[in-house]
Amino acid sequence: MLYKFKSKVTGDVIMLEANGRRVLQIIGKSDGATGIVLPQQMAAAVAALELAIAQEEAARAAAKQAALAAGKDAPQSEVISLRQRALPFIDMLRRCEKAGKEIVWGV
Repeated sequence: MLYKFKSKVTGDVIMLEANGRRVLQIIGKSDGATGIVLPQQMAAAVAALELAIAQEEAARAAAKQAALAAGKDAPQSEVISLRQRALPFIDMLRRCEKAGKEIVWGV
């Protein structure tokens, strides 16, 4: 399954199910097949995503420091970060909030 986020302001943002579900959980939305983010909810959604990104990056930095302190090679990150996955959605949130338009998925 794919999540296809749509708005009247931006192009669609498409995410694989696992990534879309994670983003929706971070912003406090149910990960159902359909939904809506209202303009008044968008600032909080951006803040929640930015906090989650900062936490993920801090955890990666701590893991790197711990490995280096133990005399091991720094772990290589093979996964795409939350920052990379969420930036298009964050941009969509900001632009839709400014325009006063909602974001929907599954409709």
